[in-house]
Amino acid sequence: MAHTEIEQGNLIIAGKAKALYETNNPEFIWVHNLDQATALNGKRKEAVADKAYYTNQISRYLFEYLNQKGVPTHYVESLNETDSLVHRLTMLPIEVVTRNYASGHFVSRFDVEPMFPLEPTVLEFYYKSDALDDPFMNDSQILALNLASLESITRIKDLTHQINPLLNQLFDEIGITLVDFKLEFGRNTDDVIVLGDELSPDNMRLVDQTTGDSLDKDVFRQKTGDLTTGYAQVLTRLQAKLGE
Repeated sequence: MAHTEIEQGNLIIAGKAKALYETNNPEFIWVHNLDQATALNGKRKEAVADKAYYTNQISRYLFEYLNQKGVPTHYVESLNETDSLVHRLTMLPIEVVTRNYASGHFVSRFDVEPMFPLEPTVLEFYYKSDALDDPFMNDSQILALNLASLESITRIKDLTHQINPLLNQLFDEIGITLVDFKLEFGRNTDDVIVLGDELSPDNMRLVDQTTGDSLDKDVFRQKTGDLTTGYAQVLTRLQAKLGE
């Protein structure tokens, strides 16, 4: 079945930033981005005009870039301005945070200056659970709770360490510092762990290298400005760098 013949089916789940739908091909999922932003694990939620367009298009450019660099992902193609087609994954209930510079909770937890460079890069695991506020996890906790095998943990780390320098270089070339970012992984129909979820300023901290301005969801979290202004900057620069 050609991708042009894909049809949207029943709603699977509506989350904080996306709604997932079945398609007429069980191998694929239809992802619809939502015009809303959330903070505090969904406790604060607001409508944001055009946010779906920016998150979908930024995610598209970044996934296409990683696909071209040989990183295995679930991404297939953009369907329209706000929707994308992805391979069906069985997601692991683990969030993987990579920190290149100190920011957010890392600053308060360890009493370090914001934007303190972290060498080596810090990699953290969190249990994906809004009800529990996504608690921090280590490898042994993941193993003890049977959330992933040691082999799977190793693959996740290897993929994350492959992705970080690629994104770092890309953002640096467009005048943006990649402070930190969150990744999620899942198993495809071949039982192989690949990158899933999304790649956008919703799940990464991005700082303009010239102005020091935040170009990510921290603007919404901290109520310091218009969310889509920064997202538009990121998309414009990615389009100029990677082309239409």
